[in-house]
Amino acid sequence: MTRESSGTHGVGPFIELLEIEELDENLFRGSCHAGAPMRAFGGQVAAQALTSAGRTIGKDRLVHSLHGYFLRPGDPQRPIVYQVDRVRDGASYATRRVTAVQRGEAIFTLSASFKRPEESRERQRSMPPVPGPEELPDPFLTWEQLAPEHFARATGFRSLEMRFVPADSPGLPAEMPGVPQQFVWLRTGSRLPEDPLVQVCALTYLSDLTLASTTTLHLQPHMLLRTEPPRITLASLDHAMWFHRPFRADDWLLFAQRSPSASDGRGLAMGEFYDRDGQLVASAVQETLARERPTR
Repeated sequence: MTRESSGTHGVGPFIELLEIEELDENLFRGSCHAGAPMRAFGGQVAAQALTSAGRTIGKDRLVHSLHGYFLRPGDPQRPIVYQVDRVRDGASYATRRVTAVQRGEAIFTLSASFKRPEESRERQRSMPPVPGPEELPDPFLTWEQLAPEHFARATGFRSLEMRFVPADSPGLPAEMPGVPQQFVWLRTGSRLPEDPLVQVCALTYLSDLTLASTTTLHLQPHMLLRTEPPRITLASLDHAMWFHRPFRADDWLLFAQRSPSASDGRGLAMGEFYDRDGQLVASAVQETLARERPTR
């Protein structure tokens, strides 16, 4: 089995997670796996919504930003209908609004902006000198050993690869007081088509894997790094991304994340994606619902 021909950890190729069916003009349908028990994974809902928007845009325009709101928990046992509103088609920029619907109710809304590429002077923040993914252990192997039943059910998540950078690794920037941080290498577990829309939609999925957990690192580590039951009820409220430079989501990308605030039952996290050459390719911001569970 190779990454080019199949997925990882014994599941199918990642591209299947982005598949949607065109029902009519501006109308699409997909299905999403669970992220939490009986709740569709928000990253997949956002990725399929963006795929729907991109299907109504010419190949000459690329996604440069998206803003989404999670309104209701999605049901992983039922299909999701994506309704696309063609808000604007300008000379350079185009805007789409997508509403994801289940049982006649909106569960997620997305606004996405597309533009024609152009030349301009560049600058960027430098990537921190962290250990490469080849030097780090595969957390899925530990997950399979500690929770085999949960691992077996999580077929969607097993179609990708992750590597967590230890907090004491040399080269990491010093953690500021009150600003927890984590660094994670991510990529899809199988090769993707050359289509830039597919790459961006895949990264949209990947961006929702660890960003929410960054808002509660002062209370508990990420699910794959803890052995204790969760102490927090955690859910995404909104999600925004900006795409700066071309990239491949099937090559390793470093997701550098930090959370500058947690209050009022909410947390805020920010993240930056870097490719192996140190290019800043995308940024993400997410607000979460973060409530401590009562202790018994």
